[in-house]
Amino acid sequence: MSEEKTFYITTPIYYPSGKLQLGNTYTTVLADALARFHRALGEKTFFLTGTDEHGLKIQQKAKEAHKSEIQYLDEMADDIKNLWKIMDISYDQFIRTTDSDHEKRVQAIFSKLLENGDIYKGQYEGWYSVSDEEYFTESQLAEVFKDENGKIIGGIAPSGHKVELVKEESYFFKMSKYADWLLDYYRSHPEFLQPESRMNEMIKNFIEPGLEDLAVTRTSFDWGVKVPGDEKHVIYVWIDALSNYITALGYDPTKPQNEQDEKFKTFWPANVQLVGKEIVRFHTIYRQIMFHSLGIELPKEVLGHGWLVMKDGKMSKSKGNVIYPETLTQRYGLDAVRYYLLRSMPFGNDGVFSPEDFVNRVNFDLANDLGNLVNRTVSMINKYFDGVVPAINGSNLEDQDLKQVAINSYEKYLKAFSESKTADGLENVWELVRRTNKYIDETKPWELFKNNDLEKLSDAMANLVASLRMIAAMLQAGFTNTPKEIYRQLGLKELESIKDLKFDDVISGQKVTPDPKPIFPRLDVEKEIEFISALVTKDKKGKGRAAMEEAKKEVIDKTLENTNDATDSNLDFNDFMKIKLIAAKIKSGINLENSDKLIKWELDDGTKKGRVILSALRKWYPNPEELVGKTIGIVANLKPRKMAGVVSEGMVLAGENKNGDVILSFLPDEIEAGSSLS
Repeated sequence: MSEEKTFYITTPIYYPSGKLQLGNTYTTVLADALARFHRALGEKTFFLTGTDEHGLKIQQKAKEAHKSEIQYLDEMADDIKNLWKIMDISYDQFIRTTDSDHEKRVQAIFSKLLENGDIYKGQYEGWYSVSDEEYFTESQLAEVFKDENGKIIGGIAPSGHKVELVKEESYFFKMSKYADWLLDYYRSHPEFLQPESRMNEMIKNFIEPGLEDLAVTRTSFDWGVKVPGDEKHVIYVWIDALSNYITALGYDPTKPQNEQDEKFKTFWPANVQLVGKEIVRFHTIYRQIMFHSLGIELPKEVLGHGWLVMKDGKMSKSKGNVIYPETLTQRYGLDAVRYYLLRSMPFGNDGVFSPEDFVNRVNFDLANDLGNLVNRTVSMINKYFDGVVPAINGSNLEDQDLKQVAINSYEKYLKAFSESKTADGLENVWELVRRTNKYIDETKPWELFKNNDLEKLSDAMANLVASLRMIAAMLQAGFTNTPKEIYRQLGLKELESIKDLKFDDVISGQKVTPDPKPIFPRLDVEKEIEFISALVTKDKKGKGRAAMEEAKKEVIDKTLENTNDATDSNLDFNDFMKIKLIAAKIKSGINLENSDKLIKWELDDGTKKGRVILSALRKWYPNPEELVGKTIGIVANLKPRKMAGVVSEGMVLAGENKNGDVILSFLPDEIEAGSSLS
């Protein structure tokens, strides 16, 4: 007897510092669809999700809410679990890093790494973002702020969040020791990190430039897992949160492989681990090295998926462009929302959410193509055969083509979902949906009935049921209610395994429902687009440049306060006249490879040399090369500062419109480069 096939899938564990939105929900819906797919194949499946509950940010959030940390976290975890209940997420375990069992295993893991000689104690000094829970070197910051003496006083992380200087004793992990090993592993396991572009990014941006040893403890806060024997140190997220994927399976570093918990031996290594592209580095560099040091196998595949973004960029409460899934689900049904997420996100790349696209997907794909097909089929069987499904006899010429399309669609669907490509897999199902609708037009059952050609008519009805049965069975990977409803309306019993589906396995003689109802009612386009548009949060705080400017203001204000210079809020005219504003023409615009925010502008400023200015405007100008030849305003006498490894020699002038979009200060072409502005 062959050994039972297993499948282990995980999501990242979510940081419970705020309400999860539609973009966060995508990851979990994707994991759920893949888990359902493998269960429907008859595989023993384990699906893990959960929450990352330690750190300074949690302490601050709890304090702001006037609650204890665990009280705050219990409520947030319940909110997330309630959302997953609404979305019908079929997870097998919800892990919280405050679980006592997890904390004990994290301490044991830390001790093992220390015992292995891969952790040492030292002093850390660097820039830290509380919001990102991440350290940055000066060259990694999107913006650096300096005082009048050129001393760095703060900066902005690539995410747009402010950073603060941290100096403290810390334990460090010897990441540098394993750089060559990791690079060799990547090259010998090209399937490990998907899509391929993510692996190229990790190699080029982080491994080849040289891995630095990583600070893995903190002493500036105490909400976390304590280092055994050195309790003033808290084990940081790199070990704490990134261990959850093995602690959930009962991993114990004090035991050899053959004595590990049965769950660990059954499911590890993970088959697929889903992470957003912004946290690929932590899961494919830091975690891989840690697991290698522990002597355990590495996950088979990490999928760094893209973001579900709005037209104006990534969903973010600070930008006021967030959609929450609960209201969408309540109004349009769970399967409509799940279908949209799984169908609209291309493999590994960003998908763009828009009210128009959502409504069109529901109307055309679900209501017109699928819903109408089910309704027409059931209605015709009721009309022509008193609701009883006839047998297939193969008397129509069109039957063989429909059957072949069904076989091909099924095979492509299996391949796509096994590779986590749900958009492709659902498109394969819709190939059969569209072909089945065409089959109705080809066979013209109403004419067969009129001509009393009952043999061909019965065959047509049986083929329609056979096709819908396969469609419904395949849809159970992504949908939760629709496949069951299609089976119910067709008079079929429990959903079947999708393993070895056969077109001709339709059971004749069952009675369809006598009262078919549309599974997906057609939407009023204008009305529903208006409704969804109104769901986008209208909070303007932090839009456009505001978040960055607010962070910058806080840093500068704090510095002035410390130096007793904050004596007058009004700018003296003579001071204003010191600002040198000039016109410059764009010679080139390049998106910096080591930053997801910055554009490098090469400018003609009227001098022979010209100048380079960096600006965090990529979100609004993703194709900066299109602006070559345009004239803009710049501040020309700012002290040069280094950002992302490049020296920036000034600041471009820009403004913000009512929608929060940042617009460059374009000037008439007649103004020559280098001309003074006043």
